[in-house]
Amino acid sequence: MARLNTFHLPPDQWPASAGDVVCLTGPEARHMGTILRTEKAQTVRLFDGQGRDGLFTVRDIARNRADLEAVELAEYPAPEGGLTLAIGWGKSKRREYLLEKIVELQGSGVIFWQAARSQGALPKAPKATWNEKFIQAAKQCGAVRLPELGTVSGGVDGLRSMAGEFDRCYLAWEAEEATTPLSPDMLSKGRILVVIGPEGGFDPAEADALISAGFAPVTLGPSILRWETAAVYCLSLAMFGAQDRS
Repeated sequence: MARLNTFHLPPDQWPASAGDVVCLTGPEARHMGTILRTEKAQTVRLFDGQGRDGLFTVRDIARNRADLEAVELAEYPAPEGGLTLAIGWGKSKRREYLLEKIVELQGSGVIFWQAARSQGALPKAPKATWNEKFIQAAKQCGAVRLPELGTVSGGVDGLRSMAGEFDRCYLAWEAEEATTPLSPDMLSKGRILVVIGPEGGFDPAEADALISAGFAPVTLGPSILRWETAAVYCLSLAMFGAQDRS
């Protein structure tokens, strides 16, 4: 069976049962009707980004609107754990690449934080375009759940204040003092937070403050990695660890 075209339906519009009709509007409807030229009676896949997806039949379609009837609905339980990345803010075109990889490699979330060596000011709230990147990546890879997306103010104090939400916290540090390699086993169970510095790395005072707060320093190997490479490395280890445990 050929892979079905997939579209995102907001959670508050999700149907209660098969036979219900939903209305898709906005960019997703334009993608369905204008770009992919979907026709009446075709079957497509919809997902809500919170663990639900299903098969739908197109009942009516126009350029900016599509009415779809739910045929088969499924709901998947939320994972018990997962990896969240806290990444030092920086102005970078590679951020879009990172957002895609977080979805494809099944990351639980990403938090951007204002570091001493950050380039530019951290936005007060996540941008809508970031979540749109999540959606596009999920459509491509078949994910049913979108990662959590956030920003935290207050520098390392903001990170320390949220440490209690996680089972283990790590500091991915490029300094020689970090001698313990980050491994799949460290990331395979529970809610895990890994803090990554901005393009210029951690200020020593930031690293000391996080270590004092219980963040365990780990190394990602002998190379000094760009922040998005470090993030993908951590995500890959976590995905490998989860598969190995299952």
